[in-house]
Amino acid sequence: MKQNILLILLCIGLLSLPFLLMKEKDELVAPPEHMQEIACPILIEVKGVQEKIPLEEYILGVVAAEMPITFHEEALKAQSIAARTYVLRETDYGEKAISKTVQKQVYIGKDERKKKWGASFESYEAKLEKVVKATAGEIIVYNDELITAMFFSTSNGLTESAENYSGNVIPYLVSVPSKEEEQYSPKVNQQFEFTQKEWASTFGLKWSDQIIQTFQVTNTDSNRVESLQMNGKTWTGREVRTLLGLPSTDFDIRFDTDRVVVETIGYGHGVGMSQYGAEVLANDSVGSKDILLHYYTGTKIKSLSSCLKSSSIANNSN
Repeated sequence: MKQNILLILLCIGLLSLPFLLMKEKDELVAPPEHMQEIACPILIEVKGVQEKIPLEEYILGVVAAEMPITFHEEALKAQSIAARTYVLRETDYGEKAISKTVQKQVYIGKDERKKKWGASFESYEAKLEKVVKATAGEIIVYNDELITAMFFSTSNGLTESAENYSGNVIPYLVSVPSKEEEQYSPKVNQQFEFTQKEWASTFGLKWSDQIIQTFQVTNTDSNRVESLQMNGKTWTGREVRTLLGLPSTDFDIRFDTDRVVVETIGYGHGVGMSQYGAEVLANDSVGSKDILLHYYTGTKIKSLSSCLKSSSIANNSN
């Protein structure tokens, strides 16, 4: 009799098991966090690295390479979210490889971080893991699509719009203020000198007074050089920056008696988030999400709930 009762209870228990895994209104209980990670990994293939790298481990390497670890934690969190967004869009959620150069995102592994930080490795690595973990899975979207989360080092007081930079109108990459970076960045102001011969040969010209007489510059509304004209020829600001090896397209040129002096403001292409601008805001008690919403106009911060794409993005900002 007792055996029959035990058998009945066992059957009831087995039949009830599926219902125990459901909440009220038939809402499925999410699997444990560690099982979610195992069941749905995103791996990043980095060119030059033998094995694919788990997404969050990859973000550790990008943040360490792209932003000073001494920065405020909120600035580092903003960088983590921007880097995660950028790589997921660039690789189509891990389907394509990405380079580890400044043309995409610089990445350094743990051994490289040990060499870079030396005796401070343990404390810096702990700080790095803390900020990346705090943002795990968070991304930036515009109209529920991943944005191109461009970032750069130091602004001239304004960021550049994508339209001025590349001719492409991108609603979340418009010019916004980025003030007081000179308090933090050693890269705000720089000066470069060229002999007259060096200057002319760089542009495929022979030096003459006509260079000075025909010299003309036009600027964008963020005070970066849009175009430069000499001797009937025209170069874009980006072309001049590349030819002369300048850190920014915000530059002033003056012709001295026997040389050409170029003074620059800022460091980088100027589009998207200014890293030193993020540091300024973080030190003014602005949180990482608000930093990102400032630099990427009209966007939202959301969370990936699985490896699926649009259907898996959960709202995390209102």
